[in-house]
Amino acid sequence: MPVAEEAHIAAIVVSHQSAATIDDCLSRLRRAHGVAEIRVVDNDSQDGTLDIIQRHAAGDPRVRFIGNPDNPGFAVGCNQGAAASTAPWLAFVNPDLLIETDALPRLLEHAVGFEAALLGADLVDESGVRDEAARRRDPDFASMLGSPRAARLGVPMDSAQALQRVDAVSGALMLMPRALFERIGGFDEGYRLHAEDLDLCRRAREAGAVVAVANDVRVVHIRGVSSRSRPLFVEWHKHRGLWRYFRKFEARRRSWVIRFAVFVAIWARFPIAALGAVFRR
Repeated sequence: MPVAEEAHIAAIVVSHQSAATIDDCLSRLRRAHGVAEIRVVDNDSQDGTLDIIQRHAAGDPRVRFIGNPDNPGFAVGCNQGAAASTAPWLAFVNPDLLIETDALPRLLEHAVGFEAALLGADLVDESGVRDEAARRRDPDFASMLGSPRAARLGVPMDSAQALQRVDAVSGALMLMPRALFERIGGFDEGYRLHAEDLDLCRRAREAGAVVAVANDVRVVHIRGVSSRSRPLFVEWHKHRGLWRYFRKFEARRRSWVIRFAVFVAIWARFPIAALGAVFRR
């Protein structure tokens, strides 16, 4: 039996208003190879999501759930799910992610070749269009002030590499050893909805881990299911997350003029992005 199939993986799913996709997501996780535990943390869903989760929990002892009375955010939920599991590998899986049965073992086959690694997959939408967030570089906010193109964090796929090293992968699917997750302190709970994956990847790299995308593992990601009901809330916390990331990793080496300019640029963008989100809805 391949090493990936022998290993134990805890799949952590954080849900909020996810009734449209959570049934398919959990059904696929239950069929997936290598999954020893499934922990679902629900952040106060009011659309029937919790009923679906409870049905899966009743039918599979690997599925356990935590029902939060409010929505403390994605990072908090991920940390809760990790703490409620024991498997040596952690897979953080969005409720709108549709994995194939061999996806996690194939990611693990890549990961076991390194002392420590945080891996993502080749994410595509239902039409096969690649998600730019699957391969990203670190934000450089000072450069963004001078060039709008610098705000594009996406890195092109290098099809010649089965495993492509990048600065950051998408939080929609992350596989990493529990030991690494605990060593770097898990997700930063100061984030609510956005940039916590960039933050985790950066801290993992600073701790000596490899961050990479398995280009030979394709996974369908139906984006934005949980965020459609509250577009203003989501945009607010996206921009708040960007400001937190800047303050944490970049602000200390920038002048007060640059810090002020970045603050203005982030929050001047908020009403434009919020209006766009409302119209898209």
